[in-house]
Amino acid sequence: MISLSPVQSLLACCLVLVIGRVLTTNIGILRRYSIPDPIVGGLLFAILAYALANWGGVSVSMETSIRPTLLLLFFGCIGLTANLKLLAKGGPRLIAFLLALIPFLILQNAVGLGMAWLLDMHPLMGLLGGTITLVGGHGTGAAYATRFADFNNIQDVMALAMTSATLGLVLGGVVGGPVAEWLMRRHKLAGSLDPQADTGNKVPDLAEPTEPATAGSFIVSMTAAFVCLVVGGYLAMLVEDAPVSLPNFLWCLATGVLIRNGGARLGLKLDDRVTEIIGTIALSLFLGMTMMTLDLSSVARLAGPLALMLVVQTLFCALYAAWVVFRLLKSDYEAAIMSAAFCGFGLGATATAIANMQALTRRHGPAPEAFIVVPVTGAFLVDILNVIVLTSLISLPFVGGM
Repeated sequence: MISLSPVQSLLACCLVLVIGRVLTTNIGILRRYSIPDPIVGGLLFAILAYALANWGGVSVSMETSIRPTLLLLFFGCIGLTANLKLLAKGGPRLIAFLLALIPFLILQNAVGLGMAWLLDMHPLMGLLGGTITLVGGHGTGAAYATRFADFNNIQDVMALAMTSATLGLVLGGVVGGPVAEWLMRRHKLAGSLDPQADTGNKVPDLAEPTEPATAGSFIVSMTAAFVCLVVGGYLAMLVEDAPVSLPNFLWCLATGVLIRNGGARLGLKLDDRVTEIIGTIALSLFLGMTMMTLDLSSVARLAGPLALMLVVQTLFCALYAAWVVFRLLKSDYEAAIMSAAFCGFGLGATATAIANMQALTRRHGPAPEAFIVVPVTGAFLVDILNVIVLTSLISLPFVGGM
């Protein structure tokens, strides 16, 4: 039995992140589908630990009590980067994209619940195979998995969440391009390949910083992030007996939104780049620890039902993007590009959506509106909408009460 101290556990996690970065940088398929470094490195550690335990008789135990704090820190940072003034930049196309996204969140969860019923699984497992992991990604998946394990006593839930979120990244990158190409052929759409044209392929700088980050800006952002943890935790404690149960991370996120947008009127300025770095570090450490302690035998047991659920979700997302999103977004070239982004968005993450758009625009020409609407939506709007939808569904007696 090898028992790691808190410092040793953090060191091991950091080494796993470094190894994951090396692998995702040098292995093409991992780089192409934007598989996160903590997932790759953590999974490799879990495999080695599994082999040691089963064939070497040596088990590894880590100190992971810091994990909940890291996760709350991540969601606090999401709130702190939610600049609501950016909504005006998206214009009508952003409104149309949101009108397509909101019913999709409900329907994707309905598909997950239906599959869970067919596969004789707990309804909450269907939500984990829905927007919790496919739209929410690893961070949201881990947050809800922890909650379901603690309050609903569902076994193997973290294994399902991490596996679903990882496979969703791959599937979102696989189907996005073919959907857009089919739409462009069917509707005879073409982009401009004028080399003098504005490529529009860069993600807009949301904060538009003009000065380099400093130690002072890190201290300010860290202070704001910890305020989110303290205030969010206090608010969660005040409403813990309310009829509708809200996850703790939602209060941290909401506190961050208030600080980001209300604090500006009081002269508080936060560097979004710094806040995003803090949030990324927190999430990376959380995911690294989670993957390192993953029970691979549980993953193997869930492989069949999970694969079937994800196949159905992939088909649904592709059809929805082609027949609903494309039409709501004016059925033009930009709409085709954003339909590909929606597939990456609905199955993977914002990074997958942007990668889909970049691959298409390099081949067919710029789509400047798409590179405004999608990043703004992915920056914070989707997380807020997703939590609202999930909270409503979990409060239903036949979902969260079973």
